[in-house]
Amino acid sequence: MSFLTTCWRRYRIPALLFSLCLSYVVLFSGETANIQPAAATMPKIEEAIALSQSSAVTPADETSLSLTQNVRKTVLENGLTVLTKEVHTAPVVTVQAWYKVGSRNEEPGVNGIAHQLEHMMFKGTTNRPIQFGRLFSALGSNSNAFTSYDETAYFGTVERDKLPAMLVLEADRMENAFIGADQLASEKRVVISELQGYENSPEYRLDRAVMRAVFPNLPYGLTVGGTKADVEKFTVEQVQRYYNNYYSPNNATLIIVGDFQTEPTLKAVREIFGKLPNRAGERESGRAGENVPSNAPTPHSSTPIVLREAGSAPLLKVVYPLPPTNHPDVAALKVMDYILTGGRSSRIYQALVESGLASDAGGYAANLIGGGWYQLSATAVRDRKVTEIDRVLGETIADLQNKSVTEEELNRAKAQFRAAVILGNREITAQAMQLGDDYISTGDYSYTDKLLKEVQGVSAADVQRVAKEYLKESDRTVGYFEPTQLTDQGGATTSNNSQTTEHFNLGPPVDPAEVAKYLPNFTSSGISTTQSLPESFKLSNGLQVLLLSDRSTPTITLSGYIQAGTEFDLLASAGIASLTAENLLNGTKTKDALTLAKTLEERGASLSFAATREGVSFDGYSLSKDLPTLVQTLADVLQNANFPEDQLELSRQRSLTQLKERFDNPSYLAYRTLQQTIYPSKHPFHVYPTNDSLKRITDADVMRFYQAHYRPDTTVLTVVGDFEAQKVRSLIETQLGSWKASGKAPRLDFPSVPMPEKVVRLNPVIPGKSQAITFMGYRGINRQDPRYYATLVLNEILGGDTLSSRLGNEIRDRLGLTYGIYSAFQAGKEPGLFLINMQTAPEDTNKAIASTLGLLQQVHAQGVSSAEVDTAKRSLISSYTVQLADPDSLTSVILMNEVYGLSLAEIRDFTRKIQAVSLEQVNQIAKDLLQPDNLVVVTAGPSVSPAALR
Repeated sequence: MSFLTTCWRRYRIPALLFSLCLSYVVLFSGETANIQPAAATMPKIEEAIALSQSSAVTPADETSLSLTQNVRKTVLENGLTVLTKEVHTAPVVTVQAWYKVGSRNEEPGVNGIAHQLEHMMFKGTTNRPIQFGRLFSALGSNSNAFTSYDETAYFGTVERDKLPAMLVLEADRMENAFIGADQLASEKRVVISELQGYENSPEYRLDRAVMRAVFPNLPYGLTVGGTKADVEKFTVEQVQRYYNNYYSPNNATLIIVGDFQTEPTLKAVREIFGKLPNRAGERESGRAGENVPSNAPTPHSSTPIVLREAGSAPLLKVVYPLPPTNHPDVAALKVMDYILTGGRSSRIYQALVESGLASDAGGYAANLIGGGWYQLSATAVRDRKVTEIDRVLGETIADLQNKSVTEEELNRAKAQFRAAVILGNREITAQAMQLGDDYISTGDYSYTDKLLKEVQGVSAADVQRVAKEYLKESDRTVGYFEPTQLTDQGGATTSNNSQTTEHFNLGPPVDPAEVAKYLPNFTSSGISTTQSLPESFKLSNGLQVLLLSDRSTPTITLSGYIQAGTEFDLLASAGIASLTAENLLNGTKTKDALTLAKTLEERGASLSFAATREGVSFDGYSLSKDLPTLVQTLADVLQNANFPEDQLELSRQRSLTQLKERFDNPSYLAYRTLQQTIYPSKHPFHVYPTNDSLKRITDADVMRFYQAHYRPDTTVLTVVGDFEAQKVRSLIETQLGSWKASGKAPRLDFPSVPMPEKVVRLNPVIPGKSQAITFMGYRGINRQDPRYYATLVLNEILGGDTLSSRLGNEIRDRLGLTYGIYSAFQAGKEPGLFLINMQTAPEDTNKAIASTLGLLQQVHAQGVSSAEVDTAKRSLISSYTVQLADPDSLTSVILMNEVYGLSLAEIRDFTRKIQAVSLEQVNQIAKDLLQPDNLVVVTAGPSVSPAALR
């Protein structure tokens, strides 16, 4: 997947923007809920980079921020660079191995080999012939990897006592990776599945065409993941050669950040890594793309690249060449980017989105080792022409080049940039990422510190100068995506209500004894959850508040939940809950939308609302000194939103465009079809918006919904960060204490949800898709169900991780049928779905489904082993500790525990309850809740032949 597309769109990390990550995430607009108690939320500062937690930050004064003050650099005799940083805010540590190799080191014919090698690094070593994902899972590690243009990185975050084991595993695969013919053949199928999944996206296809034109003779014009044709031809010898050339200590950086002691850790690193030999090859001779020249701007054709293919909405993509990352103009380019695309007050958002031309618009500046680019993109609103968007975009850029940059814009851009860095400077995994990318790309791990200072010195004249120099009309490459088929609803659906009858031989179940055999030794310190409990109080109007002070960084995370979700949508006005949430920031009785946006963005703060199935969630982020502004803005929109008619109409048009896009997304369509098939028509979870329902909603309807459902007595507010509890309590009482509600809160009736009587197969077809997305499931349990904890353990064994679970071991690793497969129990206030999801090539879909059903039948009938239960419990408990070290995850846990009616102590008791789960309980859950003969199976995308299912 695109590793950083969602949350790291800002700052300099677009070096990683199109990184390909080993894990698999299905994107279907947040329709499902994370069952894990520590469901992480990404930082919501406008496309902010998630950096990490720094013990050097002084909470009272963020102006003295230094991200690298206590970073130590050590170079071993074999050339391995080691970066260490102690952060003692939580008992966790992250270990990362970064290699200076990516798609930049490729050429046509071997495009994607760096990414293929990344996948092979999880297949085992000569010392440990076992899927490494199973070892990481046994350690409770939050582990993954990605390949980008300039770098490949492997990362895992664990409890501190697992640090020695993580070092041993990384050293083992740095030297001893086993690349066998059978393993390569299986993983090539997985990579091809991944690439075909990208092909489902019109934006991916347009981006590929434009980047090839921008860099016709440079590796940056190649896709990071490669092509199916090249991947199919990779040989063991080719992949082994890349491993020998690039996976050598003198081409690697080891990064350790977290709760450890530097000296004994460095001693261990020298013992474990110091003996690894260097390997020489093409890397030293400068071949294979190592010495890539900077991309000096060259004239491009003024004729747009036009893709006319199946899709949903017209797209625009514009790319300009930029200098490499160490160029002195980078700071000014970052400020320029924020002025153009940094939030609602930015020039491009105002020109394209607020004008009603585009449903979304944005951009980023990528500065890499061998060059860079500035990319701008937009999606046309229904019936608007992409050529018109392109013209207005050109005028906006010309205005920046020829008219003055205001002091207000300049200061706002700098504040946004700085706040994005500080707000991201909280979580250790991301901090190590920042150190790794800085060091690999620039040779200087303190690059970010220096860039922060340089940005503060950027002048308005600097911004205009770089806009004129780099955003020249003659240097830009333009791409248009013009869909040939605009669909407002899902494609044709074929169904087959008969049980599948294929029978495939299942591989042996995952053997925990085998995992234990290869797991490095470590001494468990018996880390217990000693998490501080939040202060809880309720205002006289019923508003529930939870506060947890964390003085480690000068930041605030604010999250909340209101019982005003899409479950309250009626068939005739489906979509009203989302429209209401999306329009809260469009104006109040005293401030219009732009004023609200500037109030926050001038401080680098953010506030957003989104309707989910069971409620409206809101998230706010700011520096600690700006908490009053954040709370005042929240209080204003919750009590005084006025829903201007013109803004509501713009929002409606964007929603109609987004609905069209969603019906072109196989993940969304498969999940929506599954949900509407399982829940009966009168159930609140059955209702989804349509074109007609969205068009019927009036501003009066939205105001009525707002007045009826936005109430203090159905709202929970959580604040975590750098504050004094008494002052924040007083602030909240002052700002929200007068919020009133009349009458009783709306309530819903939830009818019973029957189980399917047999396996039901559905295949909504979307033209032009190359990869099939399958969701299967039925009604599950709610969060209050006493079986919840045993269910988590069962799910961890079944499909909690695509690399270590039974489903992952069988469908992905052994058979190579999918890039990723997961299972989940969506346990909310009401029973959600038990579901399994995967992506497959159309020709593999039926085999993958049949194998999945066979495995479910096996677990249902035979249960799991005691060793599997023990391993799953250890993994859940360890990963929970890691999750609580992330302030966003911590805030989410506190909030949702309250929403689900759990005690304050649940945050501590969770691990005890998991530990108490028995084998008998898990196997009983397998019999009770796994019903392979009663599944709804929905495959969206290409047509899947019904005849093959019989």
